[in-house]
Amino acid sequence: MDELDKKILNALQYDFPLSERPYQVLAEKLDIAVEELWNRVSRLMDEGVVRRIGASFDSGMFGFSSTLAAVSVPPEKVETAAAIIGEYPEVTHSYQRSDEFNIWFTIIAKSEGRIEQIIEQIRSALSLDKSQVLNLPVKRLFKLDARFRPQGGFMADEHRGDCRC
Repeated sequence: MDELDKKILNALQYDFPLSERPYQVLAEKLDIAVEELWNRVSRLMDEGVVRRIGASFDSGMFGFSSTLAAVSVPPEKVETAAAIIGEYPEVTHSYQRSDEFNIWFTIIAKSEGRIEQIIEQIRSALSLDKSQVLNLPVKRLFKLDARFRPQGGFMADEHRGDCRC
């Protein structure tokens, strides 16, 4: 990763323009051709440095409910569990952890009732006891920033992102 890649990553995270042609605006700010910008962003995505580019909204401001959930499944059921969890459009993302609760996921839905319904359907589909499923709704929201630092690692800032506690 060279210096221009680092500048591109910073621009994508901190200065992504709300424009009909955001890559053209970014290319002009970075003083490079839009084709070069697009090629570099595509390469960074292919390499897994950038996994997703998209908006992040405060779902609560739109009247939605959200939760962090987890399930504890045997290692041989992880793939099946991930597939079942991933079938729900309300699941925004999930990840595997090396812990008793080994699949964690977030749900954003129209109501807390819908969240509970999804969790119960997942529990039932995986034949899990209630003790093998966690539903951790937000009690207090702390703003954090966990953006990628191009020189390696992450940076934290108490004013951006969110920590569900």
